[in-house]
Amino acid sequence: MHRRAFLRYTLTAAAGAALPGAAPAGVPPIPATSAADLLKVRITGVKVFPLKNALFVKVETDAGVAGWGEGDHDYTDLVARTVQQICAPVLLGRSPWMSEQLFHQILFGAEDLGSTGLLPGALAGVDNALWDLKGRLTGLPVWALLGGYTADKVALYGSFGRAKSGGWRTPDEMARVAVSFVEQGFRAVKTRMQIRLLSVDPQPDPTFEIVRAVRKAIGDDIVLFVDFNNGYTPARAIALGRKLYEHFNIALIEEPVSYHNYRDLAQVVEALDIPVAAGEHEFNRWQMRELIVQGKVDIVNTDVIKAGGISENRRIAALAAAFNRGIMAHNTRPTLASAATLHLLASIPNAERWQESSGPRLEMGLQGFFHNTLTFENGFLHLPQEPGLGLDVNEEALEKAVRR
Repeated sequence: MHRRAFLRYTLTAAAGAALPGAAPAGVPPIPATSAADLLKVRITGVKVFPLKNALFVKVETDAGVAGWGEGDHDYTDLVARTVQQICAPVLLGRSPWMSEQLFHQILFGAEDLGSTGLLPGALAGVDNALWDLKGRLTGLPVWALLGGYTADKVALYGSFGRAKSGGWRTPDEMARVAVSFVEQGFRAVKTRMQIRLLSVDPQPDPTFEIVRAVRKAIGDDIVLFVDFNNGYTPARAIALGRKLYEHFNIALIEEPVSYHNYRDLAQVVEALDIPVAAGEHEFNRWQMRELIVQGKVDIVNTDVIKAGGISENRRIAALAAAFNRGIMAHNTRPTLASAATLHLLASIPNAERWQESSGPRLEMGLQGFFHNTLTFENGFLHLPQEPGLGLDVNEEALEKAVRR
């Protein structure tokens, strides 16, 4: 696959969702409007497209312009019902420019549903769609609306896990996957051990042999991260982290102990000489505060389709910046999630050098839902310059998929 065609993500808005110069074939361009007219725009519809492994939200307006967002991909039927039953009634008839008020009205109005998991996952789809909508209405990319800190490109690390169909990859298989990322232009990779809470301190432990094989295969010049995926008690995480650093010069460990166990996490952070990252299981600013203050994490992982969308992730990034912590976004989705993540990272001053990507992930079967692409080149994703999030959804294909 050619590097510039590496990631095929897309979003197609409905008729009129693009602005002049960007309208799909057969769709008339939206006429220029004044600022006063833009402020009169009202939300007229909210549609949800739950798939087996993805969920997309479309927010429609009386201006004929729509915005698309992606929400949580887990339990998509439940997330879709949350969007329809809790979020949509708040949005209908309201101004998309009041997105902060709408976000908090939904969040606190449904707080008994819980501020982690289902509700922020649904809110993410809505919030990301509203940012896409505002970009399309103004003809500006979202990073510009957010006050862009950088508008060029983002360096990626190749992220891959141990799980495969029917079992686990061997060390040699993990090494081959790592090499495939390097051959595509990545200069950093991360092995995800996928141990998780049901197999803490596994015996036999696969991590050392896998990291050994990966380091040997990619050489010493490629940056190597290791994700323990909540797999160890503090003592074991510390001992293994030191051993991996000494033998293989790993540059970062992610989620060494069970999530939300901040006292144990702090023990590991304080004992190791390399950065420790965590945060993909924290879904709001309050959890992130405790992760930083109690868990003492060095780098914050946050997720734009699980933690409330771009808006909440901006609040999380600002909180992290106040503690001199960097943001390394959690993102393994070759979809609208990557576009939203790019715009977030382009708008904050504390984005880490390397950001996560798992490549095109053809096995997910999502390529046909997108018309255009993000540009991958030499280990970097280039920031979209088109209005909104910069991607166009094939709505017809989505509707057919949902009906099936």
